[in-house]
Amino acid sequence: MKPFDTCDSDAKTFVYFPSQRTEDNQNSQQHIYDLPRDILDNLLNVIGREVLREKTPTMEELEQTLQDVLQTNGVEQNYEKQEHGNKQSTNNNTSGLHVAGKPTIRYLIQKGYLKDSTKWLSSKGFLEVGGRILGDVMMALKKGDFGLHSTTDLGSGSIIMDTTKKYEPGNDIRLINVPASLLNAVQRAAKNKDQIKIPLAINIEDFEEYETMQDVRVAVVYCIDLSSTMRYSSMFGDMSRIEAAKRALWSIFLLNRKYFPSDSIYIVGFGALASKVAAQDIPYLKTFEPGSDFLHYTNYQSAFRLARKILQKDGALNRRIVLITDGHPSACFIDDNNEHDKILSQRPYAHFYTADDETLKAVREDQDMTLDTNSGEVVYLCYRYRQVDQYIGEKTIQEARKCHRMGFEIDTIMISEEDSLLEYVNEMEKHVRGRSYYINPNVIDKVLLTDYLNNRKQTIRAHS
Repeated sequence: MKPFDTCDSDAKTFVYFPSQRTEDNQNSQQHIYDLPRDILDNLLNVIGREVLREKTPTMEELEQTLQDVLQTNGVEQNYEKQEHGNKQSTNNNTSGLHVAGKPTIRYLIQKGYLKDSTKWLSSKGFLEVGGRILGDVMMALKKGDFGLHSTTDLGSGSIIMDTTKKYEPGNDIRLINVPASLLNAVQRAAKNKDQIKIPLAINIEDFEEYETMQDVRVAVVYCIDLSSTMRYSSMFGDMSRIEAAKRALWSIFLLNRKYFPSDSIYIVGFGALASKVAAQDIPYLKTFEPGSDFLHYTNYQSAFRLARKILQKDGALNRRIVLITDGHPSACFIDDNNEHDKILSQRPYAHFYTADDETLKAVREDQDMTLDTNSGEVVYLCYRYRQVDQYIGEKTIQEARKCHRMGFEIDTIMISEEDSLLEYVNEMEKHVRGRSYYINPNVIDKVLLTDYLNNRKQTIRAHS
């Protein structure tokens, strides 16, 4: 239907008449059928696996992978050439997959899960696919440990607890514990030896309501290492370190969105320079290529400086930085010429790097990342096998201590099979009274979610 525009400017009503184009669209939509839920779930799970890869597949490559899934599930794809184009017919309710060339992709676009773009996951797809990943991680955690409730802001506090209390007239009725209230009515009737019958007679004193606790805002910046070694595969699983880290960050962002919407979760990707990352770009993060430039080095300082800028603008009571890395720092900023000359006098063959405009533009176009050059432009590079250059080590700890003095907690998660890399991180954390974790990359999602939930419980207790 479409509105008929009358000439009377004072008219307060609209007259509608059928639109042939709209009817045609509706008729065409009638031929689009839903896939069986189990098959759709399989497709979305595969999409989640594919989008996390270091090299995101093209839509053509994704189409072939999804076709393989359909064939594995016994969904036959038959095409009959017709006079006005290609039309698909099947023996089940998947006959809506009828667009020649990209039948499965087109179906998922029509359903809103994908979009025709190099970053082909739509907003709906980001939430749906990520939600499945989060669900898998949460199922792996021990049930009942955290008492999570998906909520919006209710009552006097925004965290709904498992405990209840007697309802007080005037309180938000959405907090009423219905099963407990009904049980109270039955018990009261039994105690008074009244006849229990349906419908139940419920008095105001039967009502119980969930207790709430005032929410305490938390802001966390997760700094993910994008140095070249993060692309290495874990010996404990089929995902690379970067893929495992992206899966974890995707999960924690959706956990925050669902259960703690008042909190702020920020993502920073860093190599020699750092960049703020939009949440929906988490699946597409990739490591910096070695060889073409020197962005693939590891500069903790760049991550700390950008994270500090972000947290300074956030009004949360509790602010925290979590560094996710697989190696020790191999780069730091040079803030003045005296530092530059000092290093050269001690290390005549020292290497310095400044990203040129062409490199910055390429990263912006290829990875959709705007590298932060305001925090520092000249970078001193020095990689030493299983060691940290003394100058880089000292400058990094100084930066961490600046964050700590401003009230920002710093914790580090090491995802590597080499425990020797943890020595420097432990030393850095001593200066900021933080914590360091050495973990198998295969369990980083469980560790990050548990860490976030535990820290949040401690924060709430401290302010309740």
